[in-house]
Amino acid sequence: MSVKSLETLEVWKKAKEFCLRNYREVLPLLPSEEKWNLSQQIRRSSSSIPANIAEGYGRFYYQEIIRFCYIARGSLEETLSHLVLCAELKYLPKPLFDSLEQDGEKLTQLINGYIGYLKRSKQGQNEPGASHIAREGESPYITDLSEDHIGIE
Repeated sequence: MSVKSLETLEVWKKAKEFCLRNYREVLPLLPSEEKWNLSQQIRRSSSSIPANIAEGYGRFYYQEIIRFCYIARGSLEETLSHLVLCAELKYLPKPLFDSLEQDGEKLTQLINGYIGYLKRSKQGQNEPGASHIAREGESPYITDLSEDHIGIE
């Protein structure tokens, strides 16, 4: 994988743009007392969105890609929550907040659409090792939970 192949992914491009908007348009408006609190939270959560989409994109197996998309979607919701707080504290002008909120809603739709596509396409489903991918709620370290295997008598 390369950045060029990642740039073909519309959801990653929009996530990156959303992150950049937060860095360029929101962070400079925050008061200095928020430099180590709210500002850092917005930096981390907004940059996590494209980063998790990219990490999933590099994983190949659709189950793993979907898992990272869920994490990205959670980071988006976290960022939007921080932006609501910024708006209520009057750190952001209403038109900027409204625009970012709209972008966040569109990005949520893109992430959900990508997840739906991945579930339908099942990329990597028949590749060697695909059946050994840890599923949600399973331990990636224990594959046989029979009583004989784990030493329970």
